[in-house]
Amino acid sequence: MQNRLKIAVIIPALNEEEALPYVLKEIPDLVHRVIVVDNGSKDNTFKVAKKYGADAYHEWHRGYGAACLKGIKQLKDEEIILFLDADYSDYPDKIPLLVDPIFKGKADLVLSNRFNELLEKGALTPPQYFGNKLAVGLIRLFWGFSYKDLGPMRVITRDALDKLDMKDQNYGWTIEMQIKAIQKNLRIREIDVPYRNRIGTSKVSGTVKGVILAGWKILSLIFYFKVREIFGRS
Repeated sequence: MQNRLKIAVIIPALNEEEALPYVLKEIPDLVHRVIVVDNGSKDNTFKVAKKYGADAYHEWHRGYGAACLKGIKQLKDEEIILFLDADYSDYPDKIPLLVDPIFKGKADLVLSNRFNELLEKGALTPPQYFGNKLAVGLIRLFWGFSYKDLGPMRVITRDALDKLDMKDQNYGWTIEMQIKAIQKNLRIREIDVPYRNRIGTSKVSGTVKGVILAGWKILSLIFYFKVREIFGRS
């Protein structure tokens, strides 16, 4: 696989000083630039990002989407954007697998699918499993598109990302992207990847409050986008 296009990896991070070095060390050489957005960490996440060669920025407004949007604002001439979690649950060495369909001109958006035989036991909590299945089921019901997952590792072309005009600043980031991708007729692919137990405790699935807020936001956005579409405002 030849890298003809510049790739930027955006990594939102919150208190991930332990996991982040593993993530950064395994990002393949085909990546042109790594952007870590520290979302208000109380540990040494920012210093670790700098130490391992990433471009590090602060985003004090708390929220996964806010961190992603801050990373997007730092882009230069990169043509392919990949979003990656900082907790080492994803496999950075699988990045070439995800970008390959874009290099070949066969996709605009490529998502990781964790629901396969490579999923490590315990890597997804019961609320995560149920929430993902419910969300993709509602998308299939409302839009007729069969996603398998709301996979956190995802790669998109710069042109396609601009078309989506992403807005959500917290739990709805992934579902917003996947719904808008359908509405904008992007060429979408999902690729099976391994997924392991994260290092540390999840800020979302690791707390009751996080699970409830994330679930509510995801479901409310699904209905919000469908209502807008019905009234011709998609």
